[in-house]
Amino acid sequence: MVKPSARHVQGRVRIIAGEWRGRRIEIPDGTAVRPTPDRVRETVFNWLRDSLVGARCLDLFAGTGALGFEALSRGAALAVAVDRNAALIRALAATPASFGETALETHVADAAAFVAREHRRFDVIFLDPPFDSDPWPALLPRCASLLAPGGVVYAEAPRALEPPPALIAHRGERAGQVHYHLLRKL
Repeated sequence: MVKPSARHVQGRVRIIAGEWRGRRIEIPDGTAVRPTPDRVRETVFNWLRDSLVGARCLDLFAGTGALGFEALSRGAALAVAVDRNAALIRALAATPASFGETALETHVADAAAFVAREHRRFDVIFLDPPFDSDPWPALLPRCASLLAPGGVVYAEAPRALEPPPALIAHRGERAGQVHYHLLRKL
């Protein structure tokens, strides 16, 4: 199977619903990202609809920030965006000012290193790593330990994922070469 890879995206990613519906997130020129397709985001956020108001979200591998901004647009209280690309994080940090938003926290960090030292609990954790990596065996159990009671992990991968013992598969679909999953804490 050919995996979708990061591609250089210039321009913007559109927020599809909520308070900021139709607003655009600027993507720095020459940045290699693989944004979650609109159709997939729409499905995932329909799944999450009832659990976003007041939610604390962690967006590891934030890239364009689309997942965190969609959550904030739909009522999340906090979105923590983590990416190792400083240019992307700078662009994400500048975006909330144009929306009048203050609930975005940004970090330039490696995802595994960030979750190893993080101790806060999150209601939703978004995981959309580069498709040429395989962080799942270590990352999913650590993220499960960061979930608040009733919390969920959204995971996007080039293959179907098996949840670790602390999580159960709640929902999942495939769109082209993208497998996306909603895993719920036991």
